[in-house]
Amino acid sequence: MSYAPGNVRDAIVGYLAARGSEATTKEIHDALVRNLGSVASSSVRSYLNLNTPEIFERTGRGRYRLKLNSQETESFSRFASFRKANATLYHADCFDWLAQQEPASVQAVVTDPPYGLVEYTGKEQEKLRSGKGGVWRIPPSFDGHVRSPLPRFTVLTDNDRLELQAFFCRLGYLLGRVLVPGANILIASNPLVGHIVASAMVEAGLEARGTIIRTVMTMRGGDRPKNAHLEFPDVSVMPRSMWEPWLVFRKQLDGRVQDNLRRWGTGGFRRPSADKPFGDVIKSSPTSAGERRIAAHPSLKPQAFLRQVVRASLPLGEGVILDPFAGSGSTLAAANAVGYESVGVESDAKYFELAKTAIEKLTSLAVQQINPVGA
Repeated sequence: MSYAPGNVRDAIVGYLAARGSEATTKEIHDALVRNLGSVASSSVRSYLNLNTPEIFERTGRGRYRLKLNSQETESFSRFASFRKANATLYHADCFDWLAQQEPASVQAVVTDPPYGLVEYTGKEQEKLRSGKGGVWRIPPSFDGHVRSPLPRFTVLTDNDRLELQAFFCRLGYLLGRVLVPGANILIASNPLVGHIVASAMVEAGLEARGTIIRTVMTMRGGDRPKNAHLEFPDVSVMPRSMWEPWLVFRKQLDGRVQDNLRRWGTGGFRRPSADKPFGDVIKSSPTSAGERRIAAHPSLKPQAFLRQVVRASLPLGEGVILDPFAGSGSTLAAANAVGYESVGVESDAKYFELAKTAIEKLTSLAVQQINPVGA
């Protein structure tokens, strides 16, 4: 199988950035095979040779590292940014941004990434904004309500799924570098692709710690066979989705949980109250029309839910929350609302500009929290 040069480049840069030191060509090739599948060793050697000394430095025979003073790397530190209360948002590619951050500088991650990848390309975003759909399913209005667009993950190809695996494996490596031991990583996902995301993050060295179930009715599934609904009126092609999985991971502990809590302030979840643990099933509702008017992002999650998971992610209530796919800033707004420091990264210029007003407005919303299941 052949890959575009950009995929090989991103995988090499991601691996070396996450490693934080030099590596042999064999180690680099082995990492790419784990991330991308079959990659010719000659392709890896050729790419390294062609981009030395611009991007890579040769430290010995068959050994390379990122050239930290290269023009490309230096440009990473000049990201546009703004700050609202305790939240800072950067306009950047999150992989570029993560590669430039100090190790062990973030205490938790709460994010809703482009886990289909295809739906957030410029081409598909333009189709969505113009109402043409593309990979996005534009549901019809129902009972006077306009339904939110949904990405159609059933149309992903084998190559799309391989790219998804590589994308999250690279993300996992980079997050593992910037996170402190015991840090929580909460990632919104989908039942159709969650297994790919989970295997990639574990491959990158993070611990799988279960799933938070957001109980919410969506428009996914439940449909009769397309163009044959009259012939098969009693058939649903897929179960109607009534929940959203948030995958939970943790960076390895430094000793026991109690040791990690004392040294790093991480290693568990903050309880809602002294007599009640944080649970993995959270009742929720679709994002309200009012919130969508403030932050018109297709994957916007409601503040009532986000504030619960953001608060819980820092067990002692201290540290920095990172959202590497910040969108219009809803996670940062939730962090502001519960009094946490947060950092977000967003590559789309339109969403970055939207967040300049949305974060403050979402933060100020008075929301009614739905009691967790079992409360």
